[in-house]
Amino acid sequence: MENGKLTPRLAIVIPARYASTRLPGKPLADILGKPMVQHVYERALEVPGVDTVVIATDDQRVVDAVRGFGGRCVMTSPDHPSGTDRLAEVMRTVDADIYINLQGDEPLVRPADIALLADGMRADSAVQVGTLCHAIDAQEARNPNTVKVVLAANGDALYFSRAAIPFARDDAPASYLKHVGVYAYRRDVLAAYSALPAAMLEQAEKLEQLRLLAAGLRIRAFQVAPSGPGVDTPECLARVRALMAGETPASLPTLAEIKLVITDVDGVLTDGGIYYDATGECLKRFHVRDGLGMRLLEENGVRVAVLSGRDSPTLRKRVADLGITLYQFGVKDKHGACRELMEQAGVGVNETVCIGDDSIDLPAFAACGLSYAVADAPVYVQARASAVLVKEGGKGAFRELADAILVAQGKEHVFGSAEGFSTVMGRVVQ
Repeated sequence: MENGKLTPRLAIVIPARYASTRLPGKPLADILGKPMVQHVYERALEVPGVDTVVIATDDQRVVDAVRGFGGRCVMTSPDHPSGTDRLAEVMRTVDADIYINLQGDEPLVRPADIALLADGMRADSAVQVGTLCHAIDAQEARNPNTVKVVLAANGDALYFSRAAIPFARDDAPASYLKHVGVYAYRRDVLAAYSALPAAMLEQAEKLEQLRLLAAGLRIRAFQVAPSGPGVDTPECLARVRALMAGETPASLPTLAEIKLVITDVDGVLTDGGIYYDATGECLKRFHVRDGLGMRLLEENGVRVAVLSGRDSPTLRKRVADLGITLYQFGVKDKHGACRELMEQAGVGVNETVCIGDDSIDLPAFAACGLSYAVADAPVYVQARASAVLVKEGGKGAFRELADAILVAQGKEHVFGSAEGFSTVMGRVVQ
């Protein structure tokens, strides 16, 4: 009880899906002899004033592991469209006034940060939803995979976006905040969430918190110090293991450093279909936006190489039309081919990124500093990539990566403004 009023009851719910796309079995990944989700659970227990900590999963293997270390766990449906919907299901069996959604892939989470969020919710009953954010530099703000937030003077979120907000017009000074995906909900808000319409903003940015803002709900963001990395890929897991063991992890390359992009063809530049005409000639369907993305990279100092396990006149014609001079066709050893292409381009491993869609591309993933899988690649291929793209092969996946590279290198004006595009338009094709 505080000041004659009952203290709101606090529950921390940790979603732990077993079938992670990029790292299957992620909640049970071993870190220093414990499953990852146990580290998160134990840190949640350190938050002062927490009444309940529970893990929400859709897989019996996670349930068994949680019971093995003495934790509390509830089984939820595997069909929830979002983590918030999963949290709403948990609410039906876990009674509290405030629910904090703490991701199960954040073993480096600081209990003090979660305590700050909880205290902020308890201190102001008008705040309907709470979250966290921290400062980032302008380079990271350009990354569309980093969600940014801008705040009102009282700390309420004005907007969340994958774009760099605020936009610094005329090079005006600007500071940026990264949104940390930890949420606190009041019970009534959580109960009403699934009935809220999916707003245009949410659908455009693919950010579920925009559904709340569009409905007129207040989201208060509390600023914390930059936090440790979460676990999304095998590379992230290796980094977190090193940090938790007190070791210095090897630094990962970034898109800002990339000087060479090596792309597969079938299933990346095409939809994977192979068509034959009456004469037996192989036909393929390419995407014009990918072609423009290749030229934009080349015109801005990033070489593009085409690497294919097949060869055909159609492919050679497409590459020639785009003016791509680095290529290898009919290749089975993509690891060796990538090294040869790097040597031809005069770049190092950490300056090279590749994009693929199938098992034949895994040696290329191993050869390059960064690797991307298209959205419709098999899960076992996605699991070996540094990251997974939003778009499918043949549907603009290469362009998605090309734009991200140009953004990371501060050159988004060449595709984002008429003035910028005019500097290259005489030399580009589709």
